[in-house]
Amino acid sequence: MGLFNTLFGNGISETLQKEIELQLKACLDPTSQKDLLAIKAVSDLQLKKGALSLNVSMPYPCKSLWPSIEQSLKHHLGQVEGIESVNPTFETAIVSHDAQKGVAPLPGIKNIIAIASGKGGVGKSTTAVNLALALQQEGAKVGILDADIYGPSIPTMLNLKEKPHSEDGKSMQPLNAYGLQVMSIGVLIEEDSPMIWRGPIVTQTLTQLLKETKWEDLDYLVIDLPPGTGDVQLTLAQQIPVTGAVVITTPQQVSLIDAKKALKMFEKVEIPVIGIIENMSTHICTNCDHEEAIFGEHGGEAMAKQYSVDFLGSLPLNKRIREEADQGQPTVTAEPSSEIAQKYRTMAHKISSTVGIQKRNYANLFPNIVIQNT
Repeated sequence: MGLFNTLFGNGISETLQKEIELQLKACLDPTSQKDLLAIKAVSDLQLKKGALSLNVSMPYPCKSLWPSIEQSLKHHLGQVEGIESVNPTFETAIVSHDAQKGVAPLPGIKNIIAIASGKGGVGKSTTAVNLALALQQEGAKVGILDADIYGPSIPTMLNLKEKPHSEDGKSMQPLNAYGLQVMSIGVLIEEDSPMIWRGPIVTQTLTQLLKETKWEDLDYLVIDLPPGTGDVQLTLAQQIPVTGAVVITTPQQVSLIDAKKALKMFEKVEIPVIGIIENMSTHICTNCDHEEAIFGEHGGEAMAKQYSVDFLGSLPLNKRIREEADQGQPTVTAEPSSEIAQKYRTMAHKISSTVGIQKRNYANLFPNIVIQNT
């Protein structure tokens, strides 16, 4: 009963504790399908005059799921004799998780999620922006770094016109868009200026953008990587603590070939692949709403099965997604109640839930020890 000694704030009989434990194990997190005790989300249970209060601390942002979890708690715990009402309080408790070995955590950032594709033109940046916004709407503090130095598109998608400023002359303040902290080379140069740089300069720029931006208490930093498996990706693996990567592909074979290379690259550098998203899975006609798989069917799902990683979901080739991104109002913000926005939120739940149950990283919780001669 050691677990319940920490859960309960007052004396409750062992028989009643066992019955409550049984009912709590029937209450599942809708995303991971693990019970609330397994994900260590329940604490501070107190029973007073038939009223049971408890704290539910979810390890990933999922505010839109709180009502369904509350409903499940009231249904199951309400069946316990002696409990007349169930009063849960909810909070989001996101902690730092392990990254690849030998790379130290960065100040102000708990978790870094890389969004990658082996091939350009698969909608990676659009997906990255909408996922970041979904995480933010669900209760997390989120930043996004546009690491596509040659083709920065995040400023357009988030309608950013101003340039960042520095308060100390050493670091830049991130820009703000829809509650996101944002940094991109695109806000530091003119829109039509080409980046005619060799690899070493590109990787140095990426490192500076990441480490010289004053990120403030981020639960997640989403990094929108350039397509391919080159210098930027290698720098990411060697110098940046990445919690996990998401690979974007289309169902088309020419896209899948390169997506597989991206996935294998992450495996070789020991960065966990959280899952695969299939973009442009079907085309929806704007005239008749007919849906057709013009790029092939189930390619991303088959790839996920082949490499034993999670399939996070699919997104249609929809004109509205493109229009809203071009207008600087991504779908999750422009149409939050739409079916497509819900798809992004579900994917964000799956990504952050997977991160939330990984082993915690304690490196940034301990103070630095400095030895001085006195």
